Amino acid sequence: MAEVIKMPKMSDTMEEGVIASWKVKVGDKVKSGDILAEVETDKATMELESFEDGVILHLGVKVKEAIKVNGVIAVIGKEGENIDELLKTISSPSTDQKASIPQPEAASKPEVSTENIKASIITMPKMSDTMTQGVIANWLKKVGDTVKAGEVIAEVETDKATMELEAFEGGKLLYIGVEAGSSVAIDGVIAVIGEEGADYKTLLEARKGAVKSAMLTPVDSKTPAPTPAPTQAPAQSAVNGSPASNGERIKASPLAKKLAKDLGYDINQIKGSGELGRIVKRDVESFTPQQASAAEAKASKGDAVVLPKVVGEESYSDVALSQMRKTIARRLSESKFTAPHFYLTMEINMDKAVEARASINEISPVKISFNDMVIKAVAAALRMNPKVNVSWRGDTLRINNHIHIGVAVAVEEGLLVPVIRFADNKSLSHISAEVKTLAEKAGKKQLQPSDWEGSTFTISNLGMFGIEEFTAIINPPDACILAIGGIKQTPIVRDGNVVPGNVMKVTLSCDHRAVDGAVGAAFLKTLKGLLEDPVRLLI
Repeated sequence: MAEVIKMPKMSDTMEEGVIASWKVKVGDKVKSGDILAEVETDKATMELESFEDGVILHLGVKVKEAIKVNGVIAVIGKEGENIDELLKTISSPSTDQKASIPQPEAASKPEVSTENIKASIITMPKMSDTMTQGVIANWLKKVGDTVKAGEVIAEVETDKATMELEAFEGGKLLYIGVEAGSSVAIDGVIAVIGEEGADYKTLLEARKGAVKSAMLTPVDSKTPAPTPAPTQAPAQSAVNGSPASNGERIKASPLAKKLAKDLGYDINQIKGSGELGRIVKRDVESFTPQQASAAEAKASKGDAVVLPKVVGEESYSDVALSQMRKTIARRLSESKFTAPHFYLTMEINMDKAVEARASINEISPVKISFNDMVIKAVAAALRMNPKVNVSWRGDTLRINNHIHIGVAVAVEEGLLVPVIRFADNKSLSHISAEVKTLAEKAGKKQLQPSDWEGSTFTISNLGMFGIEEFTAIINPPDACILAIGGIKQTPIVRDGNVVPGNVMKVTLSCDHRAVDGAVGAAFLKTLKGLLEDPVRLLI
């Protein structure tokens, strides 16, 4: 009988995987333990083994394609076995699942015909790239007024400016859906324009039903959700308000603006002959650029300031997010907006640490870095301050008796946090060798789950990049993370005299649900004492 192979959960934070490469093809015979594919997770590229013997009957995911955990990857079975029914089951929901999907109420009701209603709905247009809603600053027309195509009917306050809203069609203003000073979301109904006596209420009800139906209709996860559209026609609205040279908005019809753009005219130079000085089509057609240039030259009276034209081209490229970057974004967002962070900063005199490191490296089998000394000191400080070595578990607070320190390592696609286990029981040379090995494996994406799982405290060091001080986001479920800045020569007071000293700033980020300020401060005080007198690390 055929067996379905699903995407396994290869790390504690993995939600989907990408098939980096297939090691088999349909028709190949495989044995239990054979490698089927290489899978890119959020932390490493790992091999996917088969737990079954048989023939590859189906591959459900293409190379470089992402699939959720527990999604079907392949089917293994006997040679020649028919799996058509199995594939149908995989690709479509069961009858029970279909039955459980709520059907829109509107489906059972007869559709209302709006074809003969001679009116158009005006909706709120998207007037800027960041706009989500607009405020009707002022209505320039009232219900019953006659509106001409291109005429401004309202002023709309967006997130960036107050702009004019034009009508594309003429007729009577039959309905105003938003009062002045009120806001409305993009595509929300603003007004209705049409023939006098048109049944606009039926039109609005039909639109309301269409939007409700679109919201309730089940959508295939593989296809984008349709955007609800107005019942009769697209939003009959246009935006006016190009900025003039003096900071005021230019009043011009959409046709005039388009015509001026096509002809290469600066619309700021064109004088309008329409209502309230509005620029219309005839103004653009009768405009002569040479006359405008001459008038400007006369007005400038020999002003020799000539602004150079800036020539350039806007360009960008969209890069698909890697699994690692997706997970970093999700987990750090959850941490930052879920855990109430607070920060404690302290300066540490590293003069003795500098001397000690130079002495240690004379006999150490591996080169000891300041980061290695910090890891050792943090481990010792955690042993003396166990209330910092905790994990927030939602309903419980876990006090860890062991000390596993996660060390943030920058890689090409983001950030990994391999773990130094039982760091308080290891020597400086042991810690140094282990950090180097894990950093090398991280760079090659060779870390295994056992390398990154189980930290109880995290360290992030940007001192080697010249960063003096920063705050880090907690790596859950840890309750704290320590941000390490660079060592900088700074004037310090010693025995009443100002002398140069090597100072390092550290900032402890704490989850206030698990660690209080006094507890974090006591930890930093212990850490400061250990690094300012590093001989104590040897005890």
